[in-house]
Amino acid sequence: MKNLIFKAILAVFVVGVFVGCGNNTQGVSEDGLAAIKQKGVITIGVFSDKPPFGFVNDKGENDGFDVYLAREMAKDLLGDASKVKFELVEAASRVEFLKSGKVDLIMANFTKTPERAEVVDFATPYMKVALGVVSKEGVIKDVADLKGKKLIVNKGTTADFYFTKNYPEIELVKFDQNTEAFLALKDGRGDALAHDNLLLFAWAKENPDFAVGIGKLGDEDVIAPAVKKGNKVLLEWLNAEIEKFNENGFMQEAYTKTLAPIYGEDQLESVLFVK
Repeated sequence: MKNLIFKAILAVFVVGVFVGCGNNTQGVSEDGLAAIKQKGVITIGVFSDKPPFGFVNDKGENDGFDVYLAREMAKDLLGDASKVKFELVEAASRVEFLKSGKVDLIMANFTKTPERAEVVDFATPYMKVALGVVSKEGVIKDVADLKGKKLIVNKGTTADFYFTKNYPEIELVKFDQNTEAFLALKDGRGDALAHDNLLLFAWAKENPDFAVGIGKLGDEDVIAPAVKKGNKVLLEWLNAEIEKFNENGFMQEAYTKTLAPIYGEDQLESVLFVK
C-alpha cells in the first residue's frame, strides 16, 4: 500500500515538473506571429508628431514612412493593409509598450542602441541616423557654442542619453512630445534643440528662420523595428519582411512616396540602410 502511494506521489511530481518546464519554455520563446494571425490584426506603435516618418495628417490619418511600411507588413501578413491598428507612442514609452504587450512591434523611428537591445529585440535596420542640433538661424555650430545655453531634447531619446552622458554640464530642457519640444524652441524657452538629424533637416525646411548648424554629432546609428524580448518567431518574420522590401523595391517606393519630397531622390542611399 505504501509503495502504491509513493508511486502515485512520484507520478504527480513528475507531471508537475514537465508541465512547469513546458510553461517556462513557452514564456521564453513566445510565438507572437501566431497570436497576431489569431486576432486578425497587427498592432504597431508609431509616432503621431514626427513628420515625415510618423505623424497624423490633415485628414486625421496616420501617415509617414514608418506607417507606409507598417501597412505593407499588415498586407503581407494578414492579406489586407487595413488590418493594422496604430498605437501612438512617445519616445520614452516605446520599450514599455513592447514589454507590456500593448503593441506587437514598434515602427517609431527607433534607434538601435546596446542599452535598448538588452530589453527588446531589434530586427534588421532600415535607416541611418545621427544626432543634429537646430537653432535660430543656425547660430549653434559646435557643441562648445552650447556653453551657458539651454538645449531642448525629448525624454528617452538618443539625444537625451548622448548629452546626459557626454556633456553633463549642458542644461537640458526635456519634453515628452516632439510638438512640445519644437514649440519651446520657437518660443525661446531653449537656445537649440537636439534630435535625429533627418527630422531636423525636414523641420528646418518648413521653418526657414531656423537652420541645422550641427548636421552630424557622435556616431552614425541605425533605425530598426523592434519586438518584445524573446519573441523569436515574429522577429524572424520581420527580418525576412525587411529583406523582402529591399529586394523587391518596396523600400525604395516608400522612400519616393514619403521622404523624397523632403530629402530628394538622390539621397536614398544616404538615408536608407539598404544591404
